[in-house]
Amino acid sequence: MWYRNAIFYSLDVKVFYDSNGDGIGDLQGVIQKLNYINSIGYGCIWLLPFYPSPKLDNGYDVKDYFNVDPLLGSLDDFSQLIDEASKRGIRIIIDLVINHTSVEHPWFLDAQNSRDSKYRHFYIWDDDPKSDETSIRTRDVREIWEYSEKTNSYYLHEYFKHQADLNLANPEVVSEVIKIMEFWLELGVSGFRIDAAHAVTNPVDVEHIDFGNLHTLFEKMNDLLKEKYPDAILLGEADVPPDELPAYFLSSDGRPRLHMLFNFISNKHTFLAFARNSGITLTKMLGLYHGIEKASYWLNFGRHHDELNLELLSESERKEVLSTFAPDENMRVFSHGIRRRLPPMLNNEIKRMKLFYAVIFGLPGAPLVYYGEEIGMGDDLDLEERNSVRTPMQWSDETNAGFSTCSYEKLYRPVISEGEFSYRKVNVLDQQNHPDSFLSFFCHLIKIRKQNSIISKGNLDVMQPDSEKVAAWSFKYKETLLMAVYNLSSDKIKTSFTTDIIPFRMIPILEDEQYGDEVDLSEFNLNPYGFRWVQIFTKN
Repeated sequence: MWYRNAIFYSLDVKVFYDSNGDGIGDLQGVIQKLNYINSIGYGCIWLLPFYPSPKLDNGYDVKDYFNVDPLLGSLDDFSQLIDEASKRGIRIIIDLVINHTSVEHPWFLDAQNSRDSKYRHFYIWDDDPKSDETSIRTRDVREIWEYSEKTNSYYLHEYFKHQADLNLANPEVVSEVIKIMEFWLELGVSGFRIDAAHAVTNPVDVEHIDFGNLHTLFEKMNDLLKEKYPDAILLGEADVPPDELPAYFLSSDGRPRLHMLFNFISNKHTFLAFARNSGITLTKMLGLYHGIEKASYWLNFGRHHDELNLELLSESERKEVLSTFAPDENMRVFSHGIRRRLPPMLNNEIKRMKLFYAVIFGLPGAPLVYYGEEIGMGDDLDLEERNSVRTPMQWSDETNAGFSTCSYEKLYRPVISEGEFSYRKVNVLDQQNHPDSFLSFFCHLIKIRKQNSIISKGNLDVMQPDSEKVAAWSFKYKETLLMAVYNLSSDKIKTSFTTDIIPFRMIPILEDEQYGDEVDLSEFNLNPYGFRWVQIFTKN
């Protein structure tokens, strides 16, 4: 189970590195930067969609599942990427977008032309849809049925009208999904990130379609992997309440479904804890999913390519997070989300940024890093909606951040060129040359996390410090414990723990700064926004 101790790295080919100077990143650009990726310590790359697409939704509107967008490269380039990554011990997983296709996909083009099309029932049609719902996914005022004049009927789209929903109750569609998976698995991918898994399993109720239990689709996908590709994984995007999560991992009779899920619970509540400067909020968060961890594995993250979605917090909790981290309306998107990267949200306070990632890397599961997080990249709120956090990677202080040699006007998306997050101030090359840089901290954090697999295989126990500003938990495996302690406040704190741990030897392994070799659980010191990981060997 390689994924349990891997460090995941998410990148968008289009904005990572442009190898040929046409203004858009490409697969050859990713290949050229594999040594960098390897040097940081990432073990698995999650590639955002690179399929042929109109790109009206950042590539999540797919029009060909069996090819590479010619602007980004070719299948030969993809095969070379797999080979070169493998030489460095790096795995590749890719997005599998099966909730919908682009309306430019050949299946849909054929389906909308005739009611007798062989692909008609690949999609969801209705002559007189009764639903007056607006888009439940994007939460803006948008109807979910779009009229198609050629057949005088409506097709369903829970997201945007250029993304027609697939009918996953149709066995023929499921068969096509399996074919898509086999195609890319044969090319060497190590698994798939299932886009919008929560939408896949919870479709809009349509009178004439019996969707049944669509969670069983994941069982079929898992069966394929077990039979032919036992080393590959399924990673699901399911932003649902905690009581709905177990069904994504296992069926009621124990059949395996997804191997991993994005940990949206910890994501939202970590930001809530930072908004409150509250350690107890963090430890309460662990209780929300602690009961199902035996059947699950989590991917923990701070930010990624979408908005910070606060939907499952209470209304008052959402207001706390929004007022703290997105006080201006243009920092928000879809009414429930924040379209900012972490450093601007934390006012570029390096101590708090380090604390945040120490928390993420110290949670049960595996950590995910979104490209640019390792150097503290900012955002561009002048860009539309979620594109604010999708600017090109900042490699150096050269023209176009070293991303591309094209003229500025030809860039696929503009680089951040002004303010404290300008590429002239925040870039890889500068930070590689400074041992005290944020990148150096990130490399050290990754190294320590990889050396301590106890986080991925140990039993979690939430500890009880005597200060509500402090969060603490431990992982136990055999006779060894790893204790992670965090001060979310701006105060210097001396705390103690109520615990039955009988330490034989204690070794600090990760700290915001050196506290000395001696560790005393009865007088445990923490700097403002300080953190300490301590390895404890017990007598018993």
